[in-house]
Formats: sequence, structure tokens, C-alpha cells
Amino acid sequence: MKITKLNLTNFRNYSNMNVSLNDKMNVFIGDNAQGKTNILESITILALTKSHRVSYNPNIIQFNKKKCLIKGVVKKDKIISKLEVEVSEEGKKLRVNKTEIRKIADYISHLNVIIFTPDDLEIIKSSPNVRRNLLNIQLSQISKTYLNTYNEYNKILKTRNEYLKILFNNSIADKNYLDILTDKLIEKAIIIYQLRKEYIESVNKNINLYYKEITGSDDLEVEYLPNIEISDYDYETIRKALKHKYKKNYLKELNYGMTIYGPHRDDFLFKFKNDNKDLRFYGSQGQQKLAIISFKLAEIEIFKEKCGSYPVLLLDDIFSELDISKRNKILKIVGKYNVQSIITTTDLKNIKKNYLEDAFIFEVKAGNVERK
Repeated sequence: MKITKLNLTNFRNYSNMNVSLNDKMNVFIGDNAQGKTNILESITILALTKSHRVSYNPNIIQFNKKKCLIKGVVKKDKIISKLEVEVSEEGKKLRVNKTEIRKIADYISHLNVIIFTPDDLEIIKSSPNVRRNLLNIQLSQISKTYLNTYNEYNKILKTRNEYLKILFNNSIADKNYLDILTDKLIEKAIIIYQLRKEYIESVNKNINLYYKEITGSDDLEVEYLPNIEISDYDYETIRKALKHKYKKNYLKELNYGMTIYGPHRDDFLFKFKNDNKDLRFYGSQGQQKLAIISFKLAEIEIFKEKCGSYPVLLLDDIFSELDISKRNKILKIVGKYNVQSIITTTDLKNIKKNYLEDAFIFEVKAGNVERK
């Protein structure tokens, strides 16, 4: 999967930008605050329909403009798709080959991306919600079953929470309806648990290989932490565990007015596997950054296996705070795959020339992009 062309209109600091991209490595180089990250953000929106930086999309529209438009030409094997995301104050319009797509679930997966940004340190440092969001984004790209199930789960969850409040305030309300909602929620939760567990296991197959190649240490592992105890991830075991949890904690959930158990409260952690220590507390910032980079690199093969093609790799300011050796080791790993990478950086000092032989180098200055 490759992006061959990208066009931006009234997006952030780009009034009109057109670039043709290399199917291997593309490097956007320039000083800070010139618009390099905006390019990666536009590709993220083109793939996922939302930015990795903001939740309120009209912020991306140029001042005094009513809408912005992101267009991209994507090639997967011999199939070429023209993708468009139009953002205005009224909302978003999605198009594939000029045909409007009404459901996000029908649009997602036309372009698959894996993105690393400096803010990704929050994956380790911040709340479980940040880590769940990462799982949801990645799994939604590779599995329509996951995306549809997750959306259905959230709808049932919202209804169940509302009905818990009704039961709390009205003692004669029908509890049987809550039981029906609970059973429906469990059916969706089982699928989410199973797919998340499978994904983490797949990440663990390769994450340590890359972490060792970059750092020399083979001591990294990711651990999935569902918020209920699950001894086995077969259907019946999960169903019984959830059923027992909801029954046992009915009064607790009633008092809280919300569902406090289920995959919407999941977490996962990065740990040093030899001594079982959490990187959040025992890892340096450098170790945390390289752990996240290794996680993202480990995802590449998962996307290839599940989708039939490699994703586009977006690396924002990846070289900052890394020594020369680690910069080149990361580029060496990226170069192993037939994967398109789009990298932003302030400089290319001490990067081995052979890694850049086939690369397109673009200079970014005040919203203008020129290939060098």
C-alpha cells in the first residue's frame, strides 16, 4: 500500500499543496513550526478520518476558509483508489473514487497507517484510555469485525449506563431489561477481548527483536491487562467470568450509575520481562521512546498478514533525542520492508547515505514544499 500523490487545500498552513511521493522513503526536512507535522496529520486524517493531534476537526481549516480538502491517490497492488476527506464546520464528507461514503466503517482500511510522534511517550506515561485508543485505532484498520463490534459495544454500553441510572431512581423499573442489555454487552465484549489478546500476542512475536536490534537488550514485553480476571480466552470462559462479575457487582454499578467492568476499562503495559518491572516507573525516557518505536515496528508484519499489504509508516521527528547509532539502526529496520515511509526531521546529519539513496527529500519552509 503506497500513497502516490497528496493534495491539500486550505489545510492548516497549506493553501494549496501538491506532492508526488516515492514508494519507499520520503523525508520532509525543515525547521520547527514550518508545517512538516501538518503533512503527516493530513495523511492520518486521510486514513482514519480524524487527526492524531486534535479532536475538533474545524481547527484544521485555514483561517477565514469554510472548508479544507485532503486528497490522496493510494495504490494497493494494481488497484488505485482516489481518497478524499472534506472537513467543514458542518462535519466531514468522505469519498472514494468520487463516490461519497456515508459510514466511516466502510471508509476505514482504504489506507492503513502506523504513526509515531513525540507525543507517543504518553502511551506509556498517561492513562489507560490512551493505550486503549491505540489498540482501537490499529485493530479498526485491520479488522472490520473489530470496528463494527466495538461500535456496537459502545452503543449498548451507553444504553446500559442510562438504564442503570433509571433503575437507581425508580425501584419498580424492570430489571429484566438490564439483564438483556448485559447479555448483549457480553457477546460483544468477548469478541473485543479475544481480538485484543490476539493482537498483543502478535506484537510480542517481534517487538523484542526490534528492541534488541536498536538497543542491544532483549528485555521488552507487552502485557495485556483486561479489567476482569480471565483464565482463558475461549468464548465460554470469558462469558462466565463477565456474567459472574456483573451479577456480583450489580449494587455497586447501580450506585455508580455506570458499567464499571468490561473492555472499555482495559489496559496494557510495557515491561522489562526479566524482572517484570513496568517501564512507566522503571524505564528512562529513552527506553520508553525506543519501546514505543519497537511496538510500532512490530505492527508492520501484523498489518501485512491481516490486510495483504504493508501499511504506510509515518515517523514524525523520530530522530530527536536519539544518538547517531540508533537513528541508523531504525532506518535499517525500516529499509528491510517493502514499506513506504514518510519521515519528518530537522536535519539529516550523520545519516548513512545508503539509507537515503532511493529517498525523496522535500524541504518544508513556511507552508511551501519543494523537492530537493
